[in-house]
Amino acid sequence: MSLSNLTTSSAMRVELATSTLPGIPLRTLLAGVGFAVLLGSVPSSHCSVAAQDSTKPAVKKFEPTAQGKIVPAEAKLELLFNEGEFTEGPAVDADGAIVFSDIGNRLLRFDPATGKTTVFRDPSGRANGLIFDQRGRLIACEGANTGGNRRISVTEADGKVRTLADRFEGKRFNSPNDLDVDPQGNVYFTDPRYVGDDPRELDFEAVFFVSTDGKVKIATRDLEKPNGILVAADGKKVFVADNNGKADGNHHLVVFDVAEDGTLAKKQVLWDFGPNARGIDGMTFDAAGNIYATAGRGEAAGIYVFTPAGLPLAFIPTPGDPTNCVFGIGKESQVLYITADGPKPQDPAVKRRFALYRIPLAVAGRPRHDGKK
Repeated sequence: MSLSNLTTSSAMRVELATSTLPGIPLRTLLAGVGFAVLLGSVPSSHCSVAAQDSTKPAVKKFEPTAQGKIVPAEAKLELLFNEGEFTEGPAVDADGAIVFSDIGNRLLRFDPATGKTTVFRDPSGRANGLIFDQRGRLIACEGANTGGNRRISVTEADGKVRTLADRFEGKRFNSPNDLDVDPQGNVYFTDPRYVGDDPRELDFEAVFFVSTDGKVKIATRDLEKPNGILVAADGKKVFVADNNGKADGNHHLVVFDVAEDGTLAKKQVLWDFGPNARGIDGMTFDAAGNIYATAGRGEAAGIYVFTPAGLPLAFIPTPGDPTNCVFGIGKESQVLYITADGPKPQDPAVKRRFALYRIPLAVAGRPRHDGKK
C-alpha cells in the first residue's frame, strides 16, 4: 500500500515493511540490506553540513548505522487519532496514557487500554510541550496568540493548575515551546516566537532555567530559534534543537554542558540539516540516551535517531511532517508515540488534520522522571 492511497480511518495501519514513501523504499530501508538510508539516493534534506571544520564544511548524508537494531523489519506505524488542529507535545502519564497538545487550545489523552482519545483539558492556554516531573505533576509550555497564557504551568495532583513562571525580569515570555526537567526538578524550556501578533516584550529568544521555587534566569542565548529540548539523565548535558524557520537559518541539533549554576556552556553542533531544511521540532530519549528527533518534510519527514554524540542510528518515516514523540511505559516501553501530520486526504477539498501515531521498536524508552518505565 502506498501512502498516496491511505485513508483517514482511525484503524488504519501503515505497514513499514511493505510500503513506499516517495524517494524512500521502505522494503530496502527496513529489510536489513545495508543500513545506509536510500543506498545512494538520499534526498537533499537528509544531508548535513559538518560543523567540525568551519573552513571546509563537508556535506554529510544521514546514513543509519543501526536501523535493524532499532526498527524491526515488521514494524507497523499505527494511526490512533486523526482529528487534531496541530498535535504536539506527547507525554506519558503514570498509568501509561499519552497526554498530548492540540494547538488549537486543548489537551487530549489517549488511553492504550481502550484505544480512545478524550479531552483532558479545554482550554489549555495553547499548551505545546508537556512533561511529567518527578512528583508526577504535568508541566506545560503554554504559548502565545489567541488564548495563549505565555507561561510555564504546573498541574498539581489534585488537578489545580498554577503558574510556575510567566516572566523574565518583569517581561512576558515570547511563546514557551518545549521543556524538560533536570534530576533536581528544575525546568529548562525554550522560548522562541514563530508566528502570531501578540506584542513581544522580550527582544531575544532563549533557553530559560526555572528553579523549583519559580526563579527564572537565562540558561543560554547562543541559539537562533530554540525549539525541542532534552536534559540528559545525569543532568550534565542539555540537547537543544535550534530550528530557524528561515531557509538560510540554523537547522541544528546542539548540545551544551551544564554549569554549576544551571546555565549552559560549551555549545557543540552535533548535526546540521543544512539550508532549506525543516529542522528538528520535538525530541525524546531511549533508555540508552539516544535521541529521537522529529524533523524533515515530504520524503524526508520522520524520526531521526542519533547517538548522544550526534551519530546517525536509524530513520523512521512518517506520512507527514512530525512534531514530537515519546515512548510509552510498562507493556509499551518499546512503543514510540508520534505526533505528526495525518495522512493526506484523497479529496483535495478535505482539510488535512493532525494525528497521533505509534510504532513498536526494538528498544525501550527512558523511564519517566519519577522512575516508572
